[in-house]
Amino acid sequence: MGSKNKLKRFKENETFTNVFQPTREEVVSNSFPLRGKWNADFFKNDNPIVVELGCGKGEYAVGLAERFPNKNFIGVDIKGARFWRGAKTAVESGMHNVAFVRTQIELINHIFAENEVDEIWITFPDPQIKYKRTKHRMTNSEFLKLYTKILKKDGVVNLKTDSEFMHGYTLGLLHGEGHEVVYANHNVYRNEGSPEEVTAFQTFYEKQYLEQNKAITFIRFKIKS
Repeated sequence: MGSKNKLKRFKENETFTNVFQPTREEVVSNSFPLRGKWNADFFKNDNPIVVELGCGKGEYAVGLAERFPNKNFIGVDIKGARFWRGAKTAVESGMHNVAFVRTQIELINHIFAENEVDEIWITFPDPQIKYKRTKHRMTNSEFLKLYTKILKKDGVVNLKTDSEFMHGYTLGLLHGEGHEVVYANHNVYRNEGSPEEVTAFQTFYEKQYLEQNKAITFIRFKIKS
């Protein structure tokens, strides 16, 4: 994407009422105004909050929001030029149950308060296969501890990935640490029983993976506190 295009998207993001781009200082000082108040001040309802981490173009957040109008969806990504697409689609479609936040995933406990989130989705994260990069792996122990800070007591995490490595690593970690694996499937389009929201729509990259005959895997789990 050219820098001109990026600038145009950044500018357009600023006009969207469903996009929030707080400064790092605002986030780390806990002065982000919607923290703990997403239901009351933005969505203006008491519906469950579902967060997609590393939401990319925002396709999954928007797809879920269309399918489940009685839930609120928030996509989080550091790359605003990417989720511009999802934000624009939501605005043009008049959807009021989806929003986007531009920030680092490591800072989500400053964006959401304790027990504010019902569900987390992690869709097609970088598996960070090299050993030196394990600290960036989105289902490592440190990230799981972070997720428990914002999840409700019975909250669930969903991992959908094309990486057999990521699937296996996550299952091993969950079992090793005593977390609850609610459901696991190593090929959601071939094996029956996948939850509807796992196979109902595909992201741009997911379609590419399927064309390459890659198996799409899924794990739903609960983190023990």
